[in-house]
Amino acid sequence: MEVYTLLYERIRNMREDKDFTQSYMANYLDIHQTTYSDYELGNLNIPIPIISKLASFYNTSIDYLVGRTSVKEAYPPTAKKNNLL
Repeated sequence: MEVYTLLYERIRNMREDKDFTQSYMANYLDIHQTTYSDYELGNLNIPIPIISKLASFYNTSIDYLVGRTSVKEAYPPTAKKNNLL
């Protein structure tokens, strides 16, 4: 399956699993509902900042959304580095 096709399918399925409307997600992402609909339908490419925001919202990884892994759980947060600079 093409990466983008899987991305569109996964964002739709995750939204539906949470019983959120497209309008709700569009409001969260600060975009028009028709734009969000076009993302799910594959009519528009989803900008990376939007993909990142969706991954955070659903507590998953970008890798899961784009089909690089089948693990839904988000990666553990990275340890903060000491401020040595």
